[in-house]
Amino acid sequence: MLRNGDITLVEVKRIFRRYGWIPLVTTVVCGTLGFVATLVIPKKYTSATMVLVEQPTVPTDIVKPVVSDDLNHRLASMQEQILSRSRLQPIIEKFNLYSQSGGKEHMEDLIERLRRSIEVELLPPMPGSLNRQPPGFQVSVTFNDGQLAQQICTEITSMFMEQNAKRREQQSADTTHFLSQQLDEAKAKLDEQDAKLAQFKRQYLGSLPEEEQTNLNILTGMNTQLEAATQALSRAQQEKAFNETMLGQQEANWKATQSGQQNPETEEQQLTALEDQLTAMLSRYTPEHPDVVKLKTQIEDLKRKIATAPVQKSPTNVQESLHEPPQLQQLRAKVKQDELNIAEQTKRQAQIQEQIRILQGRVQASPMVEQRFKELTRNYQTSLENYNDLLKKQENSAMATDLEHQQESETFKVLDAPSLPLTPSFPKKTLFVGGGLGAGLALALGIMYLLAMSDKAMYTERDVEVCLKLPVLTLVPSFDLTGFGRVDHKNQRKAGVEGLAGKAS
Repeated sequence: MLRNGDITLVEVKRIFRRYGWIPLVTTVVCGTLGFVATLVIPKKYTSATMVLVEQPTVPTDIVKPVVSDDLNHRLASMQEQILSRSRLQPIIEKFNLYSQSGGKEHMEDLIERLRRSIEVELLPPMPGSLNRQPPGFQVSVTFNDGQLAQQICTEITSMFMEQNAKRREQQSADTTHFLSQQLDEAKAKLDEQDAKLAQFKRQYLGSLPEEEQTNLNILTGMNTQLEAATQALSRAQQEKAFNETMLGQQEANWKATQSGQQNPETEEQQLTALEDQLTAMLSRYTPEHPDVVKLKTQIEDLKRKIATAPVQKSPTNVQESLHEPPQLQQLRAKVKQDELNIAEQTKRQAQIQEQIRILQGRVQASPMVEQRFKELTRNYQTSLENYNDLLKKQENSAMATDLEHQQESETFKVLDAPSLPLTPSFPKKTLFVGGGLGAGLALALGIMYLLAMSDKAMYTERDVEVCLKLPVLTLVPSFDLTGFGRVDHKNQRKAGVEGLAGKAS
């Protein structure tokens, strides 16, 4: 018997000696059932193929691919499309699948059965490779006919390759079209900013930031010109005053001479006035100044005239003296020229002052113009950079689209054609027979354990002492040899009882 569910090695040996036939029977029966199951269960054949991802022929650093999503995400998206009703129903109708159902099942159920028989799994990355992207994927189709499984696997693989090429080409075309639209909008914004900048330059021509230093230099030169024009005007006015004084004196002398009232002291007074004027001019100008030199010449001429002048004019010269002498005419011409010179210098001075006013206005407006110009330039530069960036992307996308058209980008390549399965993938005889044997052995162990738990017989002295809580006085062995050395457990139990009874008496 078992004590508290514990089994010792002695009890295990006793159980196997008594029930050793049970494991043999159960393992044989279950193994046979597993083998029979492999013959009865409908067989399934699996056709598989491996598809690798072939890298582009043109390096990615030369033409950056437009489609750069993860293969797992891309494969999941394509799998949803390929295993849809619109793709699987034509396959069922093409190969007349599930015709044995007799049309009892709905098309949705047939599509679901076919979908469960298709399996797509990614290949693990190569060990030691820096690129952790899957190198490809495997397509397997399980069906009750090996040839049909191969044909279905071929169709599904072709769909994946066609869908990948179509998907990449469509994405490249859509990306190129989108970038072209963005490029057109960026060009329109760039043209708008360019027009604003050009209009601003035309409006504030001469006040632009790059012209500020030029305006300052011109303003300095105009101030110099204004000072020179002011000095020239002052000299012209002085020259006119001097010539007018000389003209008045000469005219008074000439009139006095004509009236016969000329006084010899008049020329002396004129000489004194000229010498006083020379002294005044030398205080302002150098002796080499043209006006000083001219005045000196006039003084010398007047001195010679006084020295050679006759005491009294002859009456015969009265008619000749009626006309103004050339000296008076020259002085009148000089006064007239001085007036023209003064008018010209005054006009030039006004022009220079107007130009200075304009330049000063430009210089004062430079900070405001510079701020607006920077804003327009910044907007223009941003639009230009955006346009150039979109232009590069659009050109790269166009080249990538050409590669997709020429099938020179990333493509799917079938490494091995879908296999034609000759042996069924389900059920496997080794798996079913091995499982039957294992199940039979487990069943036998369970039965033997239940039999041991239900056996209440006492086989050892320890069993008697634990069960009855009485010491054993003696054991009477069995002498029955009919069972070829097997112990007669019934007699042994009886002897044990008799020993206990003897102790009680």
